[in-house]
Amino acid sequence: MEFDIIIVGGGIVGLATALKILEAEPTTKLLILEKESQLAAHQTGNNSGVIHSGLYYKPGSLKAINCRKGYDQLLAFCDAQQIDYELCGKIVVATEENQVPLMHNLYERGLQNGLEGMKILSADELKEYEPNVNGVAGIFVPQTGIIDYKEVCLKYADVITEKGGLIHLNEKVVDVKEHNGQCIIKSDKHEYRSKLFVNCAGLYSDKIARMTQPEVDLKIIPFRGEYYKLSEEKSALVKNLIYPVPDPNFPFLGVHFTRMIRGGVEAGPNAVLAFGRESYKKHQINMGELLEILSFKGFRKVASKFWKMGMGEMYRSFSKSAFTTALQALLPAVKQDDLVVGGAGIRAQACNKDGSLVDDFQIFETDRVVNVCNAPSPAATASLAIGETIANKALNKLKAKAL
Repeated sequence: MEFDIIIVGGGIVGLATALKILEAEPTTKLLILEKESQLAAHQTGNNSGVIHSGLYYKPGSLKAINCRKGYDQLLAFCDAQQIDYELCGKIVVATEENQVPLMHNLYERGLQNGLEGMKILSADELKEYEPNVNGVAGIFVPQTGIIDYKEVCLKYADVITEKGGLIHLNEKVVDVKEHNGQCIIKSDKHEYRSKLFVNCAGLYSDKIARMTQPEVDLKIIPFRGEYYKLSEEKSALVKNLIYPVPDPNFPFLGVHFTRMIRGGVEAGPNAVLAFGRESYKKHQINMGELLEILSFKGFRKVASKFWKMGMGEMYRSFSKSAFTTALQALLPAVKQDDLVVGGAGIRAQACNKDGSLVDDFQIFETDRVVNVCNAPSPAATASLAIGETIANKALNKLKAKAL
């Protein structure tokens, strides 16, 4: 029950971190603890499967750096492991003239982030890529692709176990302490000791972090993104991926259309407050977690700032007609009867006490603990780069303790 490193979280970031640790130091005695009965059960397994190009992120930010670096590593890994993916490209569409300046800002940001081959498109040129789209201008981004991230995670896990790492499912971490130069990790089944502990717990990363760093005062706010699917008959309306120009004041990209690697087209998501960290359906309410959210000063500030947008998103959650109207801004040919209820994912969005939504990756550390407390999109695309960053931090701590 003693290890060099224990990682909590069997999502794509935790798995990528373990993989990078074992690649760098193959003799590391490593364990991953995952509370669910399967890997990639939450954020990783419920996203739209997009390989992000790095278009949106502030140049020089951890998101931008890790997305571009992780993108290359992900494709190399998939090529080596024969995992299906497709670099189909996407278009970002300005549906109104007042969005064109924001679109050009986005294009310049993409250039600063090293994207090559992008094209500014006129209204007529948009139709060459997506004949059914509505827009006055757009950007074609050739690097964007589609993939199944669950398949990627399972292959990460295969390589981890081949390299001697252990993965324990159905074990929930309930306590973490640093004591006498060790980390003592208690699950609901066992007690473990390790030289180092890495927290990649996603939706519960803030709670795990406060077990060793009580001063961490951000809170994970769960936002549910609900999808529809286009009916089989209407899937041909979308050739690849169609995105709107995003609102720069809001951390979500807006409803869009995504062709899936296994077939079909998803439409969405919206972004509504989930009434629990794992409340994937409207009627699911975790009263304790909801009260925590509502009583958090930072969330109340966010709610006061974005209440109009939030009410609109909530209305679309309950009104298929309103959801359809939002989609028709991009694709007027879509009708309400063309939409079939799809799945939902939950984004673990970190929020500070001052009411700011944390945009970049956020990592807190002690001598023996690395807490990853904000790893939103493009974390799946960037997983191997983020994992390498976390692995380096962890291994450097181990080496320092060994001196």
